[in-house]
Amino acid sequence: MSRPKKREIITFKVNEELNKAMEGIPNRSEFIRKAILAALDSTCPLCRGTGMLSADQLEHWQEFSENHSVKKCRDCHSFHIVCELE
Repeated sequence: MSRPKKREIITFKVNEELNKAMEGIPNRSEFIRKAILAALDSTCPLCRGTGMLSADQLEHWQEFSENHSVKKCRDCHSFHIVCELE
């Protein structure tokens, strides 16, 4: 029989402004969990949100970019990766 997974408790400090902004949210823990999951869903898979690539990541990116490029969409103007082999 498998035991239920242990839940981790993570705490963090907030400034007065953020504390006031969160007043009235009925379940702040659930709100914070959802906000973190949403942020993680839109985090760069390479840099993991740091904005920087390590030397090893840069080497992989350079190899990958030999057949891929970053283009700007003519419709929505968002940047996206395009495979040049297709």
